[in-house]
Amino acid sequence: DYLPHLDLHGETTATATYLIESFIRDNLKLKNSKIIIIHGKGSGALRSKTHELLKRNKKVNKYYIDGLNDGQTIAILDINTK
Repeated sequence: DYLPHLDLHGETTATATYLIESFIRDNLKLKNSKIIIIHGKGSGALRSKTHELLKRNKKVNKYYIDGLNDGQTIAILDINTK
């Protein structure tokens, strides 16, 4: 089962902010309710930034670290509201 994913390896947190917000917007338009953001394991800066943005976004119903790969986060989007 293919899930849309965004790979943030090598990005700064500033660039990641832009990429994540665009990725969420695009997937809402496409009616994709489940997305994956790959932030890697590294220092944890990208994971922290990813979770901060997901928490603030009203279109994100929930998000969680992938149980099979802690270098990525799965987000569930609310595609049913305007």
